[in-house]
Amino acid sequence: MDDSGTTAIATVQIDNDLTRVTEWRFPPGTQTGMHTHALDYVVVPTTSGTLRVRTPDGDFDNVLEPGASYTRPIGSTHNVVNETDQECAFVEVEFKQRG
Repeated sequence: MDDSGTTAIATVQIDNDLTRVTEWRFPPGTQTGMHTHALDYVVVPTTSGTLRVRTPDGDFDNVLEPGASYTRPIGSTHNVVNETDQECAFVEVEFKQRG
């Protein structure tokens, strides 16, 4: 799959001074597009499935298990792609910098 697919569905649930919480839904064939995270974050999968992660250093599969959270640091650059025939979803919690 190339990087011209349909964009995944992002629904911001909370956005305040401390955190931003976004639900990401990936119907088959959708992706985030290449992006760099400006904040540290935690991902909480809400479905099982496998998402392909494309980075400047190469691609890898990210296997989701509901409730099996993981974290990524500020500066992570990637495109997350659903190349499967089932929808995948997770909740992303970003931690905003305090001034």
